[in-house]
Amino acid sequence: MQTDYTFIILTFNEEIHLPKLLDSIKGLQAPIFILDSGSTDKTLNICSTYQVQYTCRPFDNHPKQWHYALNIFPIRTPWVIGLDADQVLSPELYMQLKNFKHQDHDHLTGIYFNRKYHFRGRWIKHGGYFPKYMLKMFRYNIGYSDLSQNMDHRFLVSGPTQIWRKGYLIEENLKENNISFWLEKHNRYSDLLAEEEVNRFLQQPGKIGRANLWGGPNERVIWLKQRWNTLPRYLRPYLYFSFRLFFQKGILDGTTGILYHFLQAFWFRLIVDIKIEEQFRLKGIEPQPSAGRKFTFRFLLFFLLLYLGNLTFIGITTPGRFYNQWLDQHLNYIRYWREFNISSVATLLNLMGYEVKKSLFNLHVTGRSGFRLVYSCLGYGIMSVFTAFIMAYSKSIRSKLLFLLLGALSFQSLNLLRLLLITLYWRPGYMINLHFLFNLLIYSIMGFMIIIWIRSGNQYGNKIKKSL
Repeated sequence: MQTDYTFIILTFNEEIHLPKLLDSIKGLQAPIFILDSGSTDKTLNICSTYQVQYTCRPFDNHPKQWHYALNIFPIRTPWVIGLDADQVLSPELYMQLKNFKHQDHDHLTGIYFNRKYHFRGRWIKHGGYFPKYMLKMFRYNIGYSDLSQNMDHRFLVSGPTQIWRKGYLIEENLKENNISFWLEKHNRYSDLLAEEEVNRFLQQPGKIGRANLWGGPNERVIWLKQRWNTLPRYLRPYLYFSFRLFFQKGILDGTTGILYHFLQAFWFRLIVDIKIEEQFRLKGIEPQPSAGRKFTFRFLLFFLLLYLGNLTFIGITTPGRFYNQWLDQHLNYIRYWREFNISSVATLLNLMGYEVKKSLFNLHVTGRSGFRLVYSCLGYGIMSVFTAFIMAYSKSIRSKLLFLLLGALSFQSLNLLRLLLITLYWRPGYMINLHFLFNLLIYSIMGFMIIIWIRSGNQYGNKIKKSL
């Protein structure tokens, strides 16, 4: 029998998944232990059929289940692999484990597996879900379950780790094909997560590992959770959903993928925020929520007014059913904005000695390249976010106007530089999404500017932070 590692699996009513997982690992001849949470289906019969040792413990949360499993089973191997019942090994990962030799990894304390997650038959490839590295293999008595969390379970180790980028854990919970199951499960999870955040507010959490954006996968997750906990409730689900859908390209996951990102990033996180407020009320606690809540709703209101207002104006100044000729001819600031960008780039190129041809939407340089400036390239979405934040934030009118002017000038300058570089150096066939890269750059710069502005002599940011 294989002596280098032991599998531990958590189960609860997993008759639909467990045989497939056990079949995917039985050729590795490794010890297998199962901790069940009180299954009422054929799960325990399957354990007996496969001659797998199991024990039962009532479920309270995943971190405590894993902690119990790591301490109750008679593990005699130097390494442990923790799996969920709805995961299976890909052939590539199977071969890596088949060839695993303990003596070749003496310098390591943990190994990250890459996960491919499926939802209702669809591989969720975007939205930050792939690649997704999870610490699933670690040295026994060195790796441990992070008990500071109620949800978002993870194993932690001290010492060097390695990431296996080839091969995958393929995860698909077939029970979630019934959307009611997914909603009920995450409703329970929202209770645990809300309780966790309330407890974090009431007392400082214990040590949860090192936070580092540029570190390993676990360190990066801890860093991001710390940033998440500083965001105003009710605003953060909206920001998270938008980030996953657009910046992490979740929109490319199709209808099923977009549904998943909406449910997991927005619906679930919004329910958590609502339950946090409920728990505060039940405990008779008022953590000064007014500043953060008012800011959140003002920001969303101003953003929707600005963004939808721009879209509406574009619609009524474009020939069609709702076309308004007078607005188009006299107050079409969208057209003026576009013409300013094209004319400014043309002027710069002329000063540099290039021959330029331009029209209402297009600019081309003889012997070089050019661009077509459509509405989405003007940046009214970015400027709507930026302006809405400034309008919602509590500072002096003078400070707001100066910062808004600085932001508008900075964005306009960067946009002109982008158009200039595209004209001079872009060539058809480059496999680069310039629109995405520019948006990422602009939002990063905008966020950095906002942080500096908030910290410049105003206590409102502290009020928002206290409202968490």
